[in-house]
Amino acid sequence: MNAGAFFGGISEALHAFHFLRPLWLLAALPLWWLAMLLARRRAAQGNWSQVIDAPLLSALRLEGAGEGVEARNPWSPWPWLALAWTLAVLALAGPSWRQDAAPAHRAGAAWMIVLDLSPSMAAADVTPTRVTRARYAIDDLLVAAHDAKVGLIAFSDEPYVVSPLTDDANTLRSLLQPLTPELMPTPGDQLAPALAKASELLERSGAKDSRVILVSDGIKDPASALGATQRLRAQGAKLEVIGVGTHGGAALVEAGGRLAHDAQGAAVLSRVDTEHLSRLADTGGGHYVDLETLPQLIKILQAGPEYPGAAVEAQGVKVEYWQDAGVWLLPLLLLLAASFARRGWI
Repeated sequence: MNAGAFFGGISEALHAFHFLRPLWLLAALPLWWLAMLLARRRAAQGNWSQVIDAPLLSALRLEGAGEGVEARNPWSPWPWLALAWTLAVLALAGPSWRQDAAPAHRAGAAWMIVLDLSPSMAAADVTPTRVTRARYAIDDLLVAAHDAKVGLIAFSDEPYVVSPLTDDANTLRSLLQPLTPELMPTPGDQLAPALAKASELLERSGAKDSRVILVSDGIKDPASALGATQRLRAQGAKLEVIGVGTHGGAALVEAGGRLAHDAQGAAVLSRVDTEHLSRLADTGGGHYVDLETLPQLIKILQAGPEYPGAAVEAQGVKVEYWQDAGVWLLPLLLLLAASFARRGWI
């Protein structure tokens, strides 16, 4: 290495020098003041010349003796104590001038969102409609996902994969807007096939923290859906359920905008099926929430993986960080601390 490169490296290090925790430097000021105060007090305790006349003091002093404490120990410990504390403060402040890179890790979580697009999701008992509010809820989930991979399945009588598991939440968010019951090729409300498809996609991901998040107002196949939930749980995934709608319900609208009627000619009301949805969540080891309590579920999901070692390394992603050089001050600090064990210093 030539001189130019050496001094160039020194200049670059000085330019990058900073403290990672600079507020610790404030702790040095009161300790310096305390060390000076104790040093002055110690000197005053050993200085008899301030209270005894010089002729009398020389007569009282034994041959070979000094002035008390200072003569017995000419080395004052307080400057060394101040130095030790200064080194400790500098170490705690975290001096740094060099960066390093480490592999980034992401939470090994996978969320497969299952959206109900049966005809009842067009009901307007929540403003503006159930399906619109369901899309809002999914958007909140995407914001909360962070490093989790998220996929989306829409279902009526059959499941349709809108997006496989991805870490691109913006792309997934752009696919939400067109999703309405009118978009489905045929009407229906069969949850079990959708759960089976979600289970298949999660199994391929290999994620250790797998969750299916159902957004629905109710199901028409409770028995088969319950069986699919049990198989999902046996696979190691959990089922979280978000209920959309009210207990009062709203008139069910058929294709073409006509109100649905029963055999007696009365308008059919569509109500949120809390009973079956809650049972599904219990069976799936998850939680049931409605739109009002959705933030509670988001907190649970953001709590992170529940399994040790669930974080996985993100391929091709590095995180830069500043190296803490305060550790190199510790050997010198320990040597100073060991010297305080001398008898008579303090």
